[in-house]
Amino acid sequence: MEGFILDTSYKDLEVIILAAGRGTRMRSSVPKVLHPLAGKPLLQHVIDTAQQLNPTQIHVVVGHGADAVQQALANQNLNFHVQLEQLGTGDAVACALPACKPNTAVLVLFGDVPLIAASTLQALISGAQDHPIMLAARLDDPRGYGRVVRDEQGHFLAVVEQADASEAQASINEVNTGVLAAPTEQLLALLNRVENDNAQQEYYLPDVLGLAQQDGTDVAIAITEDPLEMYGVNDRLQLQTLERALQCRRADALMAAGVAVADRQRIDIRGELDCGVDVEIDINVVFEGRVSLGDGVKIGAHCVLKDVVVASGTDIQPFCHLEGAVVGERCRIGPYARLRPGSILSETARVGNFVETKNTTLGAGSKANHFAYLGDTAVGAQSNIGAGTITCNYDGVNKHPTTVGDSVFVGSNSTLVAPLILSDGAFVAAGSVVTNNVSAKELAVGRARQRNITGWQRPDEKKD
Repeated sequence: MEGFILDTSYKDLEVIILAAGRGTRMRSSVPKVLHPLAGKPLLQHVIDTAQQLNPTQIHVVVGHGADAVQQALANQNLNFHVQLEQLGTGDAVACALPACKPNTAVLVLFGDVPLIAASTLQALISGAQDHPIMLAARLDDPRGYGRVVRDEQGHFLAVVEQADASEAQASINEVNTGVLAAPTEQLLALLNRVENDNAQQEYYLPDVLGLAQQDGTDVAIAITEDPLEMYGVNDRLQLQTLERALQCRRADALMAAGVAVADRQRIDIRGELDCGVDVEIDINVVFEGRVSLGDGVKIGAHCVLKDVVVASGTDIQPFCHLEGAVVGERCRIGPYARLRPGSILSETARVGNFVETKNTTLGAGSKANHFAYLGDTAVGAQSNIGAGTITCNYDGVNKHPTTVGDSVFVGSNSTLVAPLILSDGAFVAAGSVVTNNVSAKELAVGRARQRNITGWQRPDEKKD
């Protein structure tokens, strides 16, 4: 921090987030601030960070795609303001500032700058008691950013946009991030004096800093040590750059906590991931929603896990897709298995290659190892579901359950037509179509009797 003494107490805080830009370089019908970063919209990242500061109100200035933005953020405690014309950042702030309560500090953020940290903002607003404070960064390549001009003593003089910068000013590597904080009444008075006599004919928000300096008001400067905090998104390349940077950070945090990540460049965490110790994550694994992995869990390459709980010691082989599932200890899944919502695997259960489950419970030690579909099914302990078995749970209108007891053996290529109960110890012969309940220790054979026809002749090939 430079230019002020940190004060840990501050006025009630109002946050204004600018999200009105068209984002033409995204070449998309979706408003720029709604494009996803790590599984959630850019704007949502900024809102989540702002909420950590416990503000009195959060104001969002919308413009292009206003209806879509408001709909995407519905049911959140936000105040929306519409900027009818895109007349610059100063005009955008002026759309919301009159709605801010008096005797507060106001913090201005940008909906397309998603990685700014709450700790950085906390320090920023702590200095906004009596004068404005801006967030700056020092970049090796400052092109595209407004330059921070200082006097010989290092005090702030002005922010000069690149389009208006002289050759000497353009060589400055200290740039304005656009993020600033100030007393609300002071910022409103300064904004009323901002003019648009510049190359873009826009009302620049940073001009309030120069006006404050001209009035003899100190303008403090805070420096972020992490340039990614001020990195904005204007096109898909920049979005991908931030995506990788964020994912690498998350991978680094996992490894610091004892997780073995095969390649920090090839992991995607698009939600919340909680891991125990000695977890192993292979390449190109995607986590969505809320995922919890117990100690010693192994996730093979190219898996997708969404809203899943996996207990300790479970091995998930490559190319598996799990969604809305709960997996017990020491299970084995895959490769190429799919667990759909409502799937519950008890300890040591096994689901093998090309097996799909939906709304299904598999008891302790039970297994479905090959090419099976289990829907709306409850399987007890130590049962075997043979290769090619399917449960016919849908009659075209309604879903029906299948109940499989303990120690049941279902032979390969069996068809279980629900509603159906296979009691403890029941057997189903391979290739059977089972339509009636099977009692304990009964053998069900539901197929036509085999006939071997002596003297059968293979048809002759037709010739043209």
